[in-house]
Amino acid sequence: MKNAKHLIVIGMVVILAILLVLNPITIPYIHALKNAPYISVGQHNSLYSKIEKEAKNYTVRAQNAKIDPVWKAIPGYNGVKVDVNASYKKMKKDGHYNVHKLVFKQVSPTVHLKDLPAAPIYRGNPNKPMVSLLINVAWGNEYLPDMLKVLKKYNVHATFFLEGRWAKENPDLAKLIADSGNEIGNHSYTHPDMKILSRKAIQEQLKSTNEVIEAITKQKVKWFAPPSGSYRDDVVKIAQSMKMGTVMWTVDTVDWQKPSPKTIVQRVNSKVEPGSLILMHPTKSTAKALEPMIKAIMKKQLRIGTLSKLVDEERIIKNDKKIVKGKNQH
Repeated sequence: MKNAKHLIVIGMVVILAILLVLNPITIPYIHALKNAPYISVGQHNSLYSKIEKEAKNYTVRAQNAKIDPVWKAIPGYNGVKVDVNASYKKMKKDGHYNVHKLVFKQVSPTVHLKDLPAAPIYRGNPNKPMVSLLINVAWGNEYLPDMLKVLKKYNVHATFFLEGRWAKENPDLAKLIADSGNEIGNHSYTHPDMKILSRKAIQEQLKSTNEVIEAITKQKVKWFAPPSGSYRDDVVKIAQSMKMGTVMWTVDTVDWQKPSPKTIVQRVNSKVEPGSLILMHPTKSTAKALEPMIKAIMKKQLRIGTLSKLVDEERIIKNDKKIVKGKNQH
């Protein structure tokens, strides 16, 4: 009796084993196991150790935001390091080291722009391969549509600083600028000399402009550009109390003097570099110079982004020579 039960159990086990092997779900799994590359414990340790060793060559330290004696507030810039675990996961299937499968992660600075005392910004971080177009608008309506078409053609977004009075009188144009993906900043309400205004008048200029811009564009204003670049410390501090950074420029097109489009392009091309803030206005010459100017900037392998994008700490890893060449930047 016991032998019969024993035989029945054995038979059931055999049947289950056969069913398991012939199962359509199991067959591909077994096939994959047969054809998968064999990685020994030694190979695992060797690969992981290799990644750890090579990772040291790709470490770039973060740069803190700082106050420069010449350029005033300069934003920080993320560092970068190899994510060893993520890199190993990408390489373990092949079982060997592949520099092209390294996974990087960014490392934030310890001091940020918001941690600095109130100070104007004249440029972005000089190690970030990006520039920003700053377009101050208080007139020049007839040139804005063409400028917006050029920006759209090259998928470029600029930061437009609108005079509050102008925005109130031209809500459709102000909305068109914002709806085109551009950033909107404050350029005062009536274009006064901010340097000589009382504290109360400064607050009124900034507050009134923000209210108009936000009502029309639905954008929260982050930046203030003083008319003619005229300011004193009180202006910067009051703007900061209203959660706005004060912005100047690195490269001036001086387009209000009506130079030729060729002169504007040459002026920008000779001075532009990583982190540059390029000041312009909607003029006839600027409208014609904008396309060749963008081409010249891009030819230098520089990206063009809004002011907020330029001063953020995100590192542009693609084409970063320090990372591509694996130079240790400790």
